Amino acid sequence: MRSTVFIHTNEKQLIGALVSAHSMKRNSAARDSFDTAIIRTEDYGWYQKFHGQSYLREGRKSEWNVDDLQSFTTTRFMPPQLMNYEGRAIVVDPDVFAVGDVAELLQREMHGKAVLARFRQGHKGYENYIASSVMLLDNAKLRHWDVEKDFAAMFVSERDYEIWLRLGYEDPKTIGQLENNWNDFDNLDSATRMIHNTKRRTQPWKTGLPVDFTNRFSLFALLPTSWSANGWIKRRKLPGNYWKHPDQRQEQYFFGLLNECLQNGTITKDLLEKHMAANYIRHDALDIMKQVPSVDEVLASLPRQAA
Repeated sequence: MRSTVFIHTNEKQLIGALVSAHSMKRNSAARDSFDTAIIRTEDYGWYQKFHGQSYLREGRKSEWNVDDLQSFTTTRFMPPQLMNYEGRAIVVDPDVFAVGDVAELLQREMHGKAVLARFRQGHKGYENYIASSVMLLDNAKLRHWDVEKDFAAMFVSERDYEIWLRLGYEDPKTIGQLENNWNDFDNLDSATRMIHNTKRRTQPWKTGLPVDFTNRFSLFALLPTSWSANGWIKRRKLPGNYWKHPDQRQEQYFFGLLNECLQNGTITKDLLEKHMAANYIRHDALDIMKQVPSVDEVLASLPRQAA
């Protein structure tokens, strides 16, 4: 079975996912050696089935909202099933874009590991937090992954969302470390292999739009958390609008890729305008694309990695 790069998404992030898929092929010298595929939340009915019900997250009850900006996150565990537990897969968030050649990652020696992912030491207070937003998977070693079953387990408090997302239910011995530049958080330089616009408030394609995501629970949150009568946490939308990304090159890179998608028909003008009208993409996207340098020009201008 051919190796596949999966981008998981929902309708709100579909444009990003399509741009991501384009970037994977565009920047590979071996683009014919792998496939790309989009995993969409809307294609799996169980996500809608549990809408409004409570699930376990960080040890507390939270309300599942199928319309949330990030309702797609648990679909990142679907590639092994989709590939009949054969071959290799890369799975990425829809705000991750290839800068380097992903074929190099697909051909990586995994030394018997089932998963390679970036380690974030100390993130959220965990000594070895694992960022599952970009993963290289050996599907044959992940036959225990059953997303529908595991998703349902959160609603009977048998599985915690946060533990699942950081691969806390996996045997640590089966997880290997992926270099940071394969999941480069809002950093784009000459060493970046995949850029991840992970800070939602500054995602370049959302600048100026009303914020449409819910904030994470925190005891020290600046905004009060509302509680329902039975004490379950209700996450609420942050006020205001999305901000401009502080790195102009990252904005230019995304819109350069989007412009290529529009030119090659990967994304139609009608689809883009539909998503602009729905406030999924900033309303000046077409104007921005006319102004940005080409993707190759952006890549040529990247600063060297800081020592």
